Amino acid sequence: MNLSGTFNALRVLYNPWLFLPHSVIPNFGKLQVPIPPGPSNKPIKLVILDKDNCFAEPHSDHVWPEYDSKWQELRNAYPGDQLLIVSNTAGSKDDSGNNQARALEKSTGVKVFHHSLKKPGCHGEILSYAKTQGLVESNDQIAIVGDRLMTDVLMANLMNAQAIWVRDGVVPSKNPLVRLEKSFYDFMSR
Repeated sequence: MNLSGTFNALRVLYNPWLFLPHSVIPNFGKLQVPIPPGPSNKPIKLVILDKDNCFAEPHSDHVWPEYDSKWQELRNAYPGDQLLIVSNTAGSKDDSGNNQARALEKSTGVKVFHHSLKKPGCHGEILSYAKTQGLVESNDQIAIVGDRLMTDVLMANLMNAQAIWVRDGVVPSKNPLVRLEKSFYDFMSR
């Protein structure tokens, strides 16, 4: 269970705007590369990607075949440590021996961030890493791309980073929380 996600989801009661993305794309293949600057007009220097149902089918360590060219385009625009995978499976404390993280890194060629708290609770760890590695001067130079409002988008907003929501994902989700998130977004964006 993601206690960090559950606890942070309660923020919707007093600040629902934290769950709204800066931009929405139907799927990863529609991601604009390079990612346009946010409201501050500072260029994006670090892109953080969710894995499951963002660029990969849930529980897979491979980029969804339809997204191969977008993946290469993204890797070329954000080489090395400028592109980072942050997952609540691979690289999390649940990833015993970091086996999932290693398999994902081998398959994608992109570093998997190791974190002790699940998203969105790991936002402090990510910011610390980004700043100590000299990847960004300010948080608004970070873009987070993910399919969940209550984890990826909330984390981006807690970090003052740019939130890009992948609305439909790789495959249709049967998760009732995902349906709830979409209904919430539709209600809030009216």
